Amino acid sequence: MARALMIQGTGSNVGKSVIVAGLARAYTRRGLTVRPFKPQNMSNNAAVTVDGGEIGRAQALQAKAAGVPPHTDMNPVLLKPQSNTGAQIIVQGQVFGAQEARAFGEAKDQLMPYVLESFDRLGQTCDLILVEGAGSPAETNLRARDIANMGFARAADVPVVLMGDIDRGGVIAQIVGTQAVLDTEDQSLIKAFAINKFRGDVRLFDGGRDDICARTGWPCLGVIPWFSSAGHLPAEDVADLPARANSAGRGLTIVVPQLPRISNFDDLDPLAAEAEVRLIVVPPGTPLPAEADVVLLGGSKATLADLAALRREGWDVDIAAHVRRGGHVLGLCGGYQMLGRSIADPQGIEGPPGRAEGLGYLNIDTDLLPRKTLRLSTGTHRSSGAALTGYEIHMGETTGPDCAHPWLEVDGRPEGASAYAGRVQGCYLHGIFTSDAFRRAWLAQFGLTSRAAYDALVEQTLDDLADHLERHMDLDHMLTIARPPTRTP
Repeated sequence: MARALMIQGTGSNVGKSVIVAGLARAYTRRGLTVRPFKPQNMSNNAAVTVDGGEIGRAQALQAKAAGVPPHTDMNPVLLKPQSNTGAQIIVQGQVFGAQEARAFGEAKDQLMPYVLESFDRLGQTCDLILVEGAGSPAETNLRARDIANMGFARAADVPVVLMGDIDRGGVIAQIVGTQAVLDTEDQSLIKAFAINKFRGDVRLFDGGRDDICARTGWPCLGVIPWFSSAGHLPAEDVADLPARANSAGRGLTIVVPQLPRISNFDDLDPLAAEAEVRLIVVPPGTPLPAEADVVLLGGSKATLADLAALRREGWDVDIAAHVRRGGHVLGLCGGYQMLGRSIADPQGIEGPPGRAEGLGYLNIDTDLLPRKTLRLSTGTHRSSGAALTGYEIHMGETTGPDCAHPWLEVDGRPEGASAYAGRVQGCYLHGIFTSDAFRRAWLAQFGLTSRAAYDALVEQTLDDLADHLERHMDLDHMLTIARPPTRTP
């Protein structure tokens, strides 16, 4: 069994995912075979794996950092929110069902055998497993049935490093307070701490660092300065969505309505990285800017609910005016479905059963069905012949006359639909803008010349992140903390 080490945080969004990605790249460059692992994740940003399932986007990035394809064992439980209180549950890559939060909280410990099975299987393939926690271990109300933090660490016998976030303030209380609310056995698994997102001269915090060491008895593995290039890496948390915008570009304005259940919004990242693209994420309560060249409707985990939200915001009226002015509209996955004549969910796949009229720009109709499509794909952009790769992750089937006007060729079949002389287009494929050739061809129709190499940018950022952690963390000490679990699988 591989050595294992778990990174837990004092709260959500303290940078655990990015730190694990950097550690994966750093230890891989040292010659170790590394695998990422997150017992339970909650995100509507998912990735399709080589074994035909789905996992959280962060674990796919961490796998990339480790130089291996993403696999369902890297994130055995994924929760995909469909409403304020309910989520679709993915177990070992496949749909397990849907539950309200209360019911899931009462039953989630039943998923621990799947979590441990994936962890044990992963441990047979590598030298080191880097485990990422979720939220905070200090959430004592969730401890009894926990599978994401100390519940997993205890069950799998994995040592823990606790990560605090100084940028949000109160980091001494974050770390000391976490120790104070843990029971003795949970405390014993925490072997060290580190502090993330420091701005300025780290020496100014020497006294605070030493105070935490004195109060907890834990050594400090480092105070990590703010890593400004983190925005080049695909994000998973919807809280990061506004930061994906690029207001500096001046060549093409792309406007994205921020719908409540927007999913797979890392589709935007390669566009935001383009110097000549102005990408605007429009929050609720704000009209779509009239200067938009393209309105991009992204994926959705609850298409009917998000379509209703779009209409409540009046964005449907803004889109109608945009189309009348000769503007372009692109719909990806759920956004593609919204552009059609109708969407039907008779079995309540994504919420209460129902049917709604779509925006009506494409002559297509969509039925949401129980079978989920999960596949990696390669194809071409029909008008330019540019190559592309992407992935499908949806529960709908779309048909109609405008499907006879596809704009992509994927795996030897036509994909997508178009209308209004190609100004309105949609498809089921996510991830297409990561393909440099396709993105350049798509931007060229608006008169833009792109020379950006997106995958190379991500790879360079991962290398820079690994260098950053090598400079500011004691990775040798961290490696001595990692150990094989003593439990018997």
